[in-house]
Amino acid sequence: MAAIPHLTLLIMGGYGTFGGRLVVLLEDEPRLTLIVAGRSLDRARAFCASRPNARAALVPALSDRDGDLGGQLAALHPDILIDASGPFQAYGPGQYRVVEACIAGGVNYLDLADGSDFVAGIDDFDAAARAAGLSVLSGVSSFPVLTAAAVRRLSADGARVEAIRGGIAPSPWAGVGGNVIRAIASYAGQPIPRRRDGATGRFHPFTEQRRFTIAPPGRLPLHNKMFSLVDVPDLHALAILYPEAKSVWMGAGPVPAISHRALIALAWCVRLGLLRSVLPLAPLMEFATRHLRWGEHRGGMFVEIEATDSAGKPVRRSWHLVAEGDDGPLIPSMAVAALVGNALDGRSPAQGARTASGELELEDYERLFRSRSIYSGVRGDAVPETRALYARVLGPAWDDLPIEIRALHRIDRTATASGRASVERGRSVPARLAAAVLGLPRAMADTPVTVRFEAAADTEIWRREFSTLAFSSRQFAGHGRSAGLLCERFGPLTFAMALVWREPCLSLVLRRWSCFGIPLPMWLAPRSTAFESVEAGRFTFHVEIGHPWTGPIVRYRGWLVPDQGAAAP
Repeated sequence: MAAIPHLTLLIMGGYGTFGGRLVVLLEDEPRLTLIVAGRSLDRARAFCASRPNARAALVPALSDRDGDLGGQLAALHPDILIDASGPFQAYGPGQYRVVEACIAGGVNYLDLADGSDFVAGIDDFDAAARAAGLSVLSGVSSFPVLTAAAVRRLSADGARVEAIRGGIAPSPWAGVGGNVIRAIASYAGQPIPRRRDGATGRFHPFTEQRRFTIAPPGRLPLHNKMFSLVDVPDLHALAILYPEAKSVWMGAGPVPAISHRALIALAWCVRLGLLRSVLPLAPLMEFATRHLRWGEHRGGMFVEIEATDSAGKPVRRSWHLVAEGDDGPLIPSMAVAALVGNALDGRSPAQGARTASGELELEDYERLFRSRSIYSGVRGDAVPETRALYARVLGPAWDDLPIEIRALHRIDRTATASGRASVERGRSVPARLAAAVLGLPRAMADTPVTVRFEAAADTEIWRREFSTLAFSSRQFAGHGRSAGLLCERFGPLTFAMALVWREPCLSLVLRRWSCFGIPLPMWLAPRSTAFESVEAGRFTFHVEIGHPWTGPIVRYRGWLVPDQGAAAP
């Protein structure tokens, strides 16, 4: 199909949370005219003026879903109307007025609806949309477009999907917007239908929880988070796409945790009949969201399936995404941006009205991810349990490592490596005591070093010998709240570290620690810098450990070469 020379988009709620982010994603495309519309012309004008470098034409306009929609469309002449306002759960009678006006006016329609009932009801307009030669798509957002694309990627080998789980974990600074808060408050604790155990039953959002660690292979994972069940279009859309799936579960992990737990308590009050609705508390929730902010400015998303492969073997696979800083909040608007980009290239959506869950693949998203600090990947049975420990923790990122690093970690049963190293020790009394507890070697310069690796079951014992002095540790893959991490135990202390591959270094980043199995706060944790790399064709290592209370404790660095007979990577 031929590319389209120009498109005019009317974005209702264009200066709002999601509409504004959509403008950010599309404003560099000179083939677009973006009509930034809402109930306040002054706010629309101010928003357009705040984007002076936009290559697309930005046009402020008045738009009111409760007004004369036919007249507004006739005056603005858009090719596509994008409803980014909401909350769609609260539209009430006449909730499809915008859809009906678009069909009557010959305008294609997209929305970012997150209400399962609203999105499911769009099918009723299919015949009218086809008769008018229009495409009408609802739920053009992360739920269910991105989640459905992830499920297709995870089951691309023909695996039979039996259960689907997913969740989104926004950054504390994501700015979810008042409409999202009101939508959540409207359904928290209310009875809503959902498939479970092969039958449709009722559930109560925010009264069911799961924990999950979002950990894209080779990237710094998010901390293990609690997710609460939410009402999103996936509960209906994915159940239709995968009728063999016995259950579909989608959650959200809002932060900080104290606000999340307060919302859970309120949802239970609604479920038990102590409150009619959380909606009256939406202004307080919005205030708390704006002012209670701490933790990492990072967000993420996951989709996990349980399935049966072609041989009848049960498999579990998961897709992980992490977004750094301000890039995460753009993801819900990326489905619309991808569809608009496809339309400009001559690949417009097919005519008819439907949920947008089948309109995009992960490749469409990944093209947008590459221009942002957004990283994703798959974990699961693609990395057999029989592979080396580091290969299992890293997943597909293992194959990206230099051969010299893989050679050191490709351990079958036993292996040794030899080289040279230097050790520096902290001089304070607390530093010397800490080094003694960890069994660290004394200071020495350019000394022979040998590392003996012993692999058994799911663990590896590392015995390091610096000259005539030795210390050892036990390494193993983390589970539970340390899932996706490499754990290393020195005496009573266990450190859970992320394996992060950023060429040219494989870094070990401390994420959790414990003493005798008791979790300890990270503000008390030692400060460490540890990485592996390749220099002059040899594996090199660099480890520094210190603490604000002790100063430097130890630093050792050097190189190693596997002894003859070591397994190939």
